[in-house]
Amino acid sequence: MNEPIGKVYLVGAGPGAPDLLTLRGAETIRTSDVVVYDYLASPEILKLAPRAAERIYVGKRGGGDHPFAQDEINRILIDYARAGKRVVRLKGGDPFIFGRGGEEAEALAAAGIAFEIVPGVTSAIAAPAFAGIPLTHREHGSFVAFLTGHEDLAKNPGAALPWAELARAARGRGTLVILMATARMRENLAHLIAGGLPADTPAAAIQWGTTAAQKTVLATVQQMNGIEDKEPIKISKVIADREPVRIATIEEYKKNPDYVDEKEKPVEKYLTLYPDYKYEGYKWGMSIDLNSCVGCGACVV
Repeated sequence: MNEPIGKVYLVGAGPGAPDLLTLRGAETIRTSDVVVYDYLASPEILKLAPRAAERIYVGKRGGGDHPFAQDEINRILIDYARAGKRVVRLKGGDPFIFGRGGEEAEALAAAGIAFEIVPGVTSAIAAPAFAGIPLTHREHGSFVAFLTGHEDLAKNPGAALPWAELARAARGRGTLVILMATARMRENLAHLIAGGLPADTPAAAIQWGTTAAQKTVLATVQQMNGIEDKEPIKISKVIADREPVRIATIEEYKKNPDYVDEKEKPVEKYLTLYPDYKYEGYKWGMSIDLNSCVGCGACVV
């Protein structure tokens, strides 16, 4: 008798906050035998897996910290599925937005393994939303482009981004979102400026989007060059928009009596996640210890 064939679920874990995981995603994790997870998967989400479920960390971080090659990850998924296991491949954001979900789906299909795609909320949309930045707006922005910030042309010379076209789009009614932006930020922003994007184009840099530790820095594209050297922020994404729309602006924050202008900083003060939200017991803009955070989003951390 043939051994039972399992199934693989390519699940988007969402942008960071565990409560932004989809219902379908939570269901697949709760009924899993094996969870193969990335660096950006929230520990709170991993707790949804059964106690007996095997957890395998295959995360990739910037700077070349890759404990497993992609071929090895594909082999893990295939081998466990062939052993009859329900395998959840848990990825930050959405599995098909710079998550290599397409490569894994191709490998599973080639191996004859049943699989299901469970979309997730991508940080490319959610992090700007938590910072009060809508990526499109009826009066200002008609389209948005998601870009990878660390394309390695040495490995794939044909993958060069059309920087001049992207710069022209941002000059019009377009918004650019550059993900995984830290390593080549100077180079990528220089490409945009060389392509015709004005150096004074408003931009935002976001770290740890949708979590209590989210940090947002506003600057121009020119000022954003080297911002990680001046600010304690490891940038997850950079947004450039010629006519930005903000739900809550820096000037509105300054009108609040609790606003403190940190003059030594080269750019504006970090933004709060939900500046209009009042959580009982916390003062607007108050900094708190992460250990006591309730996740309300009303503070600056």
